[in-house]
Amino acid sequence: MAKQSVAEQFVDILVRAGVQRMYGVVGDSLNPVVDAIRRTDGIEWIQVRHEETAAFAAGAEAQITGRLAACAGSCGPGNLHLINGLYDAQRSMAPVLALASHIPSGEIGLGYFQETHPDQLFRECSHYSELISNPQQMPRLLQSAVQHAIGRSGVSVVALPGDIAALPAPEKAVEHALVTARPTVRPGDGEIEKLVRLVDEADRVTLFCGSGTAGAHAEVMEFAGRVKAPVGHALRGKEWIQYDNPYDVGMSGLLGYGAAYEATHECDLLVLLGTDFPYNAFLPDDVKIVQVDIRPEHLGRRSQLDLAVWGDVRETLRALNARVKVKTDRRFLDRMLKKHADALEGVVKAYTRKAEKRTPIHPEYVASVLDELADEDAVFTVDTGMCNVWAARYLSPNGRRRIIGSFSHGSMANALPQAIGAQFTDPGRQVVSMSGDGGFSMLMGDFLTLVQYDLPVKVVLFNNSSLAMVELEMLVSGLPSYGTRNKNPDFAAIARAAGAYGVRVEKPKQLTGALKDAFRHRGPALVDVVTDPDALSIPPKISAEMVTGFALSASKIVLDGGVGRMIQMARSNLRNVPRP
Repeated sequence: MAKQSVAEQFVDILVRAGVQRMYGVVGDSLNPVVDAIRRTDGIEWIQVRHEETAAFAAGAEAQITGRLAACAGSCGPGNLHLINGLYDAQRSMAPVLALASHIPSGEIGLGYFQETHPDQLFRECSHYSELISNPQQMPRLLQSAVQHAIGRSGVSVVALPGDIAALPAPEKAVEHALVTARPTVRPGDGEIEKLVRLVDEADRVTLFCGSGTAGAHAEVMEFAGRVKAPVGHALRGKEWIQYDNPYDVGMSGLLGYGAAYEATHECDLLVLLGTDFPYNAFLPDDVKIVQVDIRPEHLGRRSQLDLAVWGDVRETLRALNARVKVKTDRRFLDRMLKKHADALEGVVKAYTRKAEKRTPIHPEYVASVLDELADEDAVFTVDTGMCNVWAARYLSPNGRRRIIGSFSHGSMANALPQAIGAQFTDPGRQVVSMSGDGGFSMLMGDFLTLVQYDLPVKVVLFNNSSLAMVELEMLVSGLPSYGTRNKNPDFAAIARAAGAYGVRVEKPKQLTGALKDAFRHRGPALVDVVTDPDALSIPPKISAEMVTGFALSASKIVLDGGVGRMIQMARSNLRNVPRP
């Protein structure tokens, strides 16, 4: 039997760790590994057009499946392109293993062609970043990288010189049993008792939920019902907590809506569940705050806490629900539900009033129609910018849909690459990329990846020929917009020229038919929707400084944006409010 190479051993370990594909762009220093993938069952090489796409795609795959995903870049400039997508994966807590291949080992430190130091460059965006400088380090170093990525839910980077990858693997190499799933973490009884006392003593409790509530929907609803608490959420908590929620009061933050802001400020105990919500200006500083998080480094870094609870949200609430007293006074909850419904009633008209007749097309209308037509188990990937606003306010989660974006890192151009990773996990599932024209054009080359692999991703392009979120930021700062307008081509024509389905929509009456046709198409499709560049959104709470900024540059009307089908849920929840 031929002796195994380091590259072959590397690939075997990835397969044992559950990796099914590696995204990347080939290059000479990567050749031994790519060839090993070619000859290994259970894993495939996914050729993309840009390494940043590879990292975003791996991060999306990890978020969809919960398994370790992998990407790779060749030495120097190749692996440098990975860094933005890896930052996003790290901040999204997506387990990703990145292979940063390296220059010949004997040339490291001598200013060789394409030389960088990837083991140092990637340290800030990873839990583990190390260089394999000797075959004897295999497989222990890679196994450690796998355990870091899975165990800490983030990125590990392994730098591997191409010449070492081609060498024979060491004899009798030690191979550990790989851990490929995380345990649940339950707080100690002491912390649970403290939390019980705080909840029992509070008259008005509000829950604010993030992505850490994934898998804990039933426990959150039971807890809210027991203590009569309104439930708000951050953007990353939307898909996990908003559906089937009779206590929903919306979202807080820059993209927020409804009564979440009031509910978090008018309570006397705020319970933060699985959220590292970064905008502390939207959090109160005069109420008691409890935070529950599985990542201890998140505890207390946004707000001053009265109690920090290190644990899994589901396990913590299971313990809590068995011990807290049932509250009977629901006046605070009912008041917040009424405020929420009233707030949504006030803005819903922004997109229902003759929106189907307005030209240029209102992006709110596009998002609302998209929400109605998309599959019940669709995966939406969302570009940073105004697409975040429309996704936050119009996409209706139901426990089966997924909504993925660069919600913590805030990178442009994330939606199309993430759609690639999401679609590879399940070719039969509907995947919709909500792309802005700025983000799409930034990594537009990887639309060709959809065509090459015949991935049936549906790109819905919100084409307002501008960087609208940046324009909003300029308005808030009292500055005229500058450098934000794009001169765009007919993107649908480009899609057709690439071999995909493409249609351009300029009138509202064309929209529904165009989306239905694209969704029926078996392969990749792009719907280029020309939307109103002046349709902007404002936060739910505006400071005096922000108002001054708008006044200085208010040469146009700033729309408040609607809320889609969420108004229906709010009205439904109001039916449960007891009448006097």
